[in-house]
Amino acid sequence: MKQSLVLLGLAASASAFTTAPARPAQSSTALFGGARGGATTLDGKKSTVATVKELLDSSEMIFTVPASGITVSQAQNLRRSLPEGTTMKVIKNKLMSRAVEGTEYEPVGEMLQGANMWFFIEEDIGGSVKAFNSFTKEYAKKETHSILGGNIEGTNYDAAGVDAISKLPSKIELITRIAG
Repeated sequence: MKQSLVLLGLAASASAFTTAPARPAQSSTALFGGARGGATTLDGKKSTVATVKELLDSSEMIFTVPASGITVSQAQNLRRSLPEGTTMKVIKNKLMSRAVEGTEYEPVGEMLQGANMWFFIEEDIGGSVKAFNSFTKEYAKKETHSILGGNIEGTNYDAAGVDAISKLPSKIELITRIAG
C-alpha cells in the first residue's frame, strides 16, 4: 500500500514537469475587425466599400449622426426601431469617402469627421428620422447625438434641413391624397 502511494506521488510530480503542447502564434490580424477582419484586411475593406455603394444606389436619402457614446445594445435597439428599408451602419470615414466617390452623394465628404453612424433610407424618410429622434429621447442623447447632416439628390442639408425633409409627405401619402 505504501509503495503504491509513493509511486502515485512520483507520477503526479513528474507530470508537473512535462511541457504543454505549444500553440501556434497567430500572425494574422483577421480577428481584429470582426470574424472576417472586415475593418482591417484589404478584402474586408473592399467588401465594405462595395456594400456601401450598393446601399447608396438603393437609397433615396442618407444622413449621419455621431456614433461615439452609443453602446452596442443601444445601437441594436435603434436598428430594430427603424422602418423597413432603412439601414444603419458605422463606417470608417476613409471607406465612406471611397464609396461616395463618383456618386451623387460625393458632397457628404464634408461630414466625414469623427465617428459617424450613417442611415441609408430607401423610402420612409419621415419614419427613419422619427425613429432616431425617439431613440435620442429615450436614451437622453438629444443634446449629444443630434443629426449632423444629410444628403438627398446630391445636395447636403444641415440638421434643420433633414428635419424639414422628414416632415414632407411620402410618395405613398401623396398618391393616396390624389386618388382619395
